[in-house]
Amino acid sequence: MKIIYRTKRLEKECTDFYEAQKKHGIRMAEIIHQRIQQIQAADSVDILLKYKIGRCHRLEGDRKEEIAMDLVHPFRLVFIETDRIELVRIQEIEDYH
Repeated sequence: MKIIYRTKRLEKECTDFYEAQKKHGIRMAEIIHQRIQQIQAADSVDILLKYKIGRCHRLEGDRKEEIAMDLVHPFRLVFIETDRIELVRIQEIEDYH
């Protein structure tokens, strides 16, 4: 799938290992980049959800349109599906618990 990002800063964090490492540490940077690669390799969000890749799951309540993948506990990579099947939009990296 192709990925777009909510902000340029978030894009840099997700695509530049050094930037991710500066902000989150080496372990988190490794997992962020692993999740991005998993999303890019998947044919659709349904594949990520069906096989629970990265513990991918839909959120509930006010965030029911969003999907999350685990990073370093308690952080999650949050994204949404777009109208196009092969395109997702990364929203944020956060602890929403």
